[in-house]
Amino acid sequence: EDGTAVNLLEQADALFEALSTGLIHAAALDVTYPEPLPRDHPLLKLDNVLILPHMGSHTYQTTQVMVERMVANALAILNGQPPLDEVKASK
Repeated sequence: EDGTAVNLLEQADALFEALSTGLIHAAALDVTYPEPLPRDHPLLKLDNVLILPHMGSHTYQTTQVMVERMVANALAILNGQPPLDEVKASK
């Protein structure tokens, strides 16, 4: 829940356990922690895991949407408006 490295490692351990015991039948992962996984990582040894190289969203449709959104944000900024997808830093 807290997004720390320790928490993410614990989640990977729990996922491995669930996949190993059959609690979860299979998993397809686009993002791992750490990325890339070390060659000896237990998840890589499981037959019921598919790991993509952080490119699961690389399709024609998603690329088109991202480009359209980028253009809309650029036009907003050029017209003195805030970007549509502004991310404000937390204090």
